[in-house]
Amino acid sequence: MRTLALDVGDKRIGVAVSDPLGILATPLTAIERTSDGKAIDSILEIAGDQEVGEIVVGLPVSLSGHFSDQTKTVVAFTRKLEARSPVPVKMSDERYSTLEAERLLSQSKPKRARSRGEIDAAAAAVILQSYLDARTSG
Repeated sequence: MRTLALDVGDKRIGVAVSDPLGILATPLTAIERTSDGKAIDSILEIAGDQEVGEIVVGLPVSLSGHFSDQTKTVVAFTRKLEARSPVPVKMSDERYSTLEAERLLSQSKPKRARSRGEIDAAAAAVILQSYLDARTSG
């Protein structure tokens, strides 16, 4: 079963997908977030095209474990997505995902050659890989 992961930001949503066995996460794309409705339409279209069985949304929690205004925004977006999604939607801790994505991309591409969308998609892949690893080890 494939899993789709999202790194929800104010301007873009990074998207990553797993392989059919649910072992490896791959960055897919970044969706412009002009409105929640349009973004959810795009997410559900990708989910259908990729034949995913679940969607995982990265939950931005502070290093100390506290919720921020961004956390509340992501939770509200996730609830809207859940209401329209034909597959289960889950949330997963995304601490360090963007930093890890930037670190991984820096090994393959110079900073000036990286787009924000690439970083967002890579962050979604970091969230997804962490989720997949926890699922298989637990």
